Amino acid sequence: MAKNKEIKTNAMRILDRMKIPYRQYTYECGDFVDGMQTVELLGLDPKTVYKTLVTQGAAKEYFVFVIPVAEELDLKLAARAVGQKSLEMIHVRELVQVTGYVRGGCTAVGMKKQYTTVIDASARALPFMIVSGGRIGSQIELSPADLCRAAGAAFGDVTVKTGGQHAG
Repeated sequence: MAKNKEIKTNAMRILDRMKIPYRQYTYECGDFVDGMQTVELLGLDPKTVYKTLVTQGAAKEYFVFVIPVAEELDLKLAARAVGQKSLEMIHVRELVQVTGYVRGGCTAVGMKKQYTTVIDASARALPFMIVSGGRIGSQIELSPADLCRAAGAAFGDVTVKTGGQHAG
């Protein structure tokens, strides 16, 4: 599967070991801005692209959430989904230390440790979803069920409900 400058990341090696099929997208990216930049660079449907966010609970436990790229994490719903009173986003400077991934290259598969992970329930209805491949400039497409299995995740309602309004 690795041809034409495709670089295997830890996440891809794990998917290969688990015999989970995926498709890799690569792109040139200077300074990472946000997930919508990736959507535009690759010409993807933003409804299929998900970002990975890392939060921390009161007891210094970390929790991972995979949500649609154009949506926001609802911290109250997220806390409820993982049995916490409250959560807060970790600082970007802590991301590499906690996950092993940099901002823009963070994915729920293959983090330094196995953290409780929740994929937004909206993914269940999709035939495939696209998430970071484990480094900036790499995205992977796979089924939501396969991501759930590879990340040891569960599905849950964790995004801000906007009353039917859609960004973009």
